[in-house]
Amino acid sequence: MSYTTDAIAALPPASATDREQLTHRQSRATEWFSQLQNKICNTFEGLERDAVAKYPGLYGHHPGQFTRRKWRRDDGKEASGTSKGGGEMALMTGALFEKVGVNISTVWGEFSEAFRENIPGASQDPRFWASGISLVAHMRNPFIPAIHMNTRFITTTKQWFGGGIDLTPAFPCLADTTAFHHALKDTCMAHDPTFYERYKAWCDQYFFLPHRDEARGVGGLFYDYLNRQDWDKDFAYTQDIGRALCKSFVPLVEQHMSRPWTADDDAQLLQKRGRYVEFNLLYDRGTLFGLKTGGNTDAILMSLPPRVTW
Repeated sequence: MSYTTDAIAALPPASATDREQLTHRQSRATEWFSQLQNKICNTFEGLERDAVAKYPGLYGHHPGQFTRRKWRRDDGKEASGTSKGGGEMALMTGALFEKVGVNISTVWGEFSEAFRENIPGASQDPRFWASGISLVAHMRNPFIPAIHMNTRFITTTKQWFGGGIDLTPAFPCLADTTAFHHALKDTCMAHDPTFYERYKAWCDQYFFLPHRDEARGVGGLFYDYLNRQDWDKDFAYTQDIGRALCKSFVPLVEQHMSRPWTADDDAQLLQKRGRYVEFNLLYDRGTLFGLKTGGNTDAILMSLPPRVTW
C-alpha cells in the first residue's frame, strides 16, 4: 500500500531535489510499517496456534486469525476536502489474544486552525503527512500483560519520528518488568547511550493517570520529535523499536501462557483494563491526533479492550 506519490501536493513547497528525497523517505517509512505489521501478525498467529495446541483446557481448540480491512479517508471520512490517505486494520479476537489490533495508516491533509498550534511546524503551514503503525494486545490470560507499541514518521514544515512501547500487567511481576526493560535498554544502547534513561522517564511521565495518581503500567519507552539531522539513523532507531516488540513480549507470552487463572484473577484483569480505557480516552496523543485529523474511528479506538469493568 502506497500513498506517497499523491501526497506530494499536501506538503510544503521545496526544491525538486528536496521533494525527491522526501518522497523516497515517505516510501521507505510506509513500506517498513507494512512489513512490520505482517511480521507481527504472523508471530501472534503462531502464538495462538501454540497456545491452543499445548493448552486446549485453557484456550479451547480454535486459534484465532487476523482479519484485515483497508480504509480510505476519501470514502466520506475526510476532515476536509483536502484530506486524503488511508490505512489497513488487522484485528484478531482469538483464544490467547482476546483482542489485538495491528493497524497501519498513511494520511495527509491540513490541520484544523485550532489544532495546528499544537503541532511543530504547522503554525507556519497547516499541511501535513503522517505514516505509522499502532498495536495494542489485550490477553485472555490475566497473567500475560497487555502491550502497546506505536511508531510514526510525520512531516509538516518539519520532519520527525515518534513512538514508544510499554507494558501493562494486571499482576505486576518484577522478573517480567526487568526482562522487558532489559530488552528495551539493549535496543536503545545500540543507537545512543542517553536514549534509554531519557525515553524511559518520558514514558513514566506520559503514561500516568493524574486523576488516579497512578501509572498505567510498568513503563517502557516514549519518544517524540526525534530529528538528529540524520534521517537514516532516526529511521533505524524507529525500526528497532518495532522489532523490540516481539523480542521483549513473545518470551513473556510463552512463559505465562500455561498458567491457569480463576474468576477472581479475571475480575482483577478487567479492573486494570478500566484504567487503560481511562488513559486512552482522556490523555492519549495518538487518539487525539487520529480524531483531529479525520482518521478512521474504528482503527483509532481499536486499543479499547473487549471486556472491562470499573
